[in-house]
Amino acid sequence: MRMVDVITKKRDGNKLTKEEIDFFVKGFSNGSIPDYQVSSLLMAIYFVGMDMEETINLTRSMIETGVVLDLDEIKGYKVDKHSTGGVGDKTSLVVGPLVASLGVVFPKMSGRGLGFTGGTIDKLESIPGFNVLLDKKAIFRELKEIGMCIVSQSEDLVKADKLIYSLRDVTGTVPSIPLIASSIMSKKIASGADLISLDVKVGSGAFMKDLDNAIKLSKCMIEIGKGFNKKVHVIISNMDSPLGCAIGNNLEVIEAINTLKGNGPKDFEKLCLEFSKRIIYDAKITNDLDEAYKLCYDNLHNGKAFNKFKEFVKAQGGNIKYIDNPDLFDKAKNIIEIKSNKKGYINKIIANKIGISSMKLGAGREKKEDIIDFSAGIILNKKPEDFVNIGDVIATIYTNKDNFDDVIKDILDSFIISDKNIKEELIIKFMD
Repeated sequence: MRMVDVITKKRDGNKLTKEEIDFFVKGFSNGSIPDYQVSSLLMAIYFVGMDMEETINLTRSMIETGVVLDLDEIKGYKVDKHSTGGVGDKTSLVVGPLVASLGVVFPKMSGRGLGFTGGTIDKLESIPGFNVLLDKKAIFRELKEIGMCIVSQSEDLVKADKLIYSLRDVTGTVPSIPLIASSIMSKKIASGADLISLDVKVGSGAFMKDLDNAIKLSKCMIEIGKGFNKKVHVIISNMDSPLGCAIGNNLEVIEAINTLKGNGPKDFEKLCLEFSKRIIYDAKITNDLDEAYKLCYDNLHNGKAFNKFKEFVKAQGGNIKYIDNPDLFDKAKNIIEIKSNKKGYINKIIANKIGISSMKLGAGREKKEDIIDFSAGIILNKKPEDFVNIGDVIATIYTNKDNFDDVIKDILDSFIISDKNIKEELIIKFMD
């Protein structure tokens, strides 16, 4: 078999066999096929696409280039959650301890942030002492004793995905639904959970900009799950405006702590409860969605979810004093209030502008090697549907940088204010 024949076959609009997909994935992983040929094939896939059988075979080939976790010795229903990335999205920090407090096992491997969408691992590392690098023995012990863990993605997991994604990133082939779906699902399936709970963001601050493509991606990932006998459900949620009020690493951890105490922003709490009730329902803790919601709501407000979070943080080396007293977290030297220059209702806060602004303040990475400032970020003092007068504080920036005038202008421009109050839908669609 020759790689050039695989390239021309896909270029001409034909379907690749399982053997051909195995050939290029494994050949690229072991170094026998050069990156320029794989780049050419990725571009052909970008333009021609893949059908469902091809996409499942691609997912399987990628999984086979790394280890697969076997969680059978862990008793209980295991759930892994994934978000396609958004601004202010710290949902896993609340959903994990909430469902674990109700008996669901929550093993999650997560990544670091690149650009403005943030990463769960970066947020957790803003807690002094927190260790995201656990070996298999420690992961299994934590799952058995506490019912949850969140760790950095193993280097041995789906090796081909890292190699293929690095090429997609520099060849303009990232926005391909078969390539996105196989990348996400290969890692989630290899992680060994019973249920894969997916948050597909759509809007200005998300990877998927329009609903049609978000639905196509969701359907594709659900079908991949069926191909591996894995239960998959998807919530498509709005990312035209940031989620919650905090954007930035320790700022988001503090907001998650407040939410676990029942005092979080309403939009953020709503999404956390929607995910949690669906997980509890699929885990058959209850066979009634309304009852599932009540169980989740109660544990979010009676301290049980917060106590589970504290157990989780302590088990992974985090300093509990910071969880009990969030005022201990490092604070940026510059804390600047931004005041509205308009009067009216906030219709939207353009999420990608806020995300990029937060990154410029130090909270994100433009390049993988960039060092994150855990204390940097933005607090939104006002949210969509709020009425503001000229001079009202609408946002507060936190930064250790001294040049932030352009960021202040960008944040002001991101607030869309008019004399009409326009409702913004948070949860757009549920699919399974």
